[in-house]
Amino acid sequence: MVAVASVQRSSVGQVFAAKPAARRVAASRRVLAQAASTSVKRADVPLELEEIGLPMNTFGPKNPFTGKVVSVETITGAKATGEVCHIIIQTDKKIPFVEGQSYGVIPPGTKINSKGKEVPHGTRLYSIASTRYGDNFDGMTASLCVRRAVYVDPETGKEDPAKKGICSNFLCDAKVGQEITMTGPTGKVLLLPEDPNAVIICVATGTGIAPFRTFWRRMFMENVPNYKFTGLFWMFMGVANSDNKLYDDEMQALAAAYPDQFRLDYALSREQKNVRGGKMYIQDKVEEYSDEVFDLLNNGAHIYFCGLKGMMPGILEMLERVAKSKGINYEEWFEGLKHKNQVHVEVY
Repeated sequence: MVAVASVQRSSVGQVFAAKPAARRVAASRRVLAQAASTSVKRADVPLELEEIGLPMNTFGPKNPFTGKVVSVETITGAKATGEVCHIIIQTDKKIPFVEGQSYGVIPPGTKINSKGKEVPHGTRLYSIASTRYGDNFDGMTASLCVRRAVYVDPETGKEDPAKKGICSNFLCDAKVGQEITMTGPTGKVLLLPEDPNAVIICVATGTGIAPFRTFWRRMFMENVPNYKFTGLFWMFMGVANSDNKLYDDEMQALAAAYPDQFRLDYALSREQKNVRGGKMYIQDKVEEYSDEVFDLLNNGAHIYFCGLKGMMPGILEMLERVAKSKGINYEEWFEGLKHKNQVHVEVY
């Protein structure tokens, strides 16, 4: 890895926005040389977006918003287990949101419902992957992080296009200027706490990293006078292999620039082993730091989970096992965290 003396936040933040509109494979891989940055400058942002409160369902299926595609970029490598795209959509500040919220997308076309009637496709929810200011820091766009859903026939080993994800493929195949029918914003579960000195522990698998990208960009990449983050942000990210890492360039740059405030740990299930010699899953990586994680939680830290719902049983089992090893009544402990709004879960 080649070290560079300085990376300004605006240039790091525009890794995706500044590229040509045509899709480029593994965009994030090409900026890894910036990861050893030791100096980062915040980008100025239009502060009127600080006055929006908590927007909820400004647009719905009966009165949707029409956005336009600015760019579609593949951000996974050649050996990734699936394709993930970073999609920037022109919104012109007309469908504002706050960090941690989601947009709905209604793909074009129709389907036959259970009553045999032809109806429009339903709304699919996607966590927003940019702050309210977008990748260009001007508030004119918003970004989505979308995994292309495909179905591979187990017998033939070939993709069956008839069973592919309708909305994810629509978004990943979208062309520059194409219209996107949107609803929202929605969501209250993954909002940031008001305390700028909070400890934020984020646990994600795959595209579940999207809302957490909004966190770190707001905390470290933007100049917001009324929001100065002075706490700790700790990212646990679980993916299959190194080519599945998402937004690694941004995270590595921030970890180098803010070593006391930004921590990053990966669980790479096909490249790493856990302490028992098995595959390294996200719960195994969190368990490696369980003493510190439990101490932080007991002192008021917030822990966020986002990703496939299949991640949660393993995580909860691990937390229960560790709690019991410490002589803690797990049920009372975990219920206490939830009662104090320290646990935030959004899985799909």
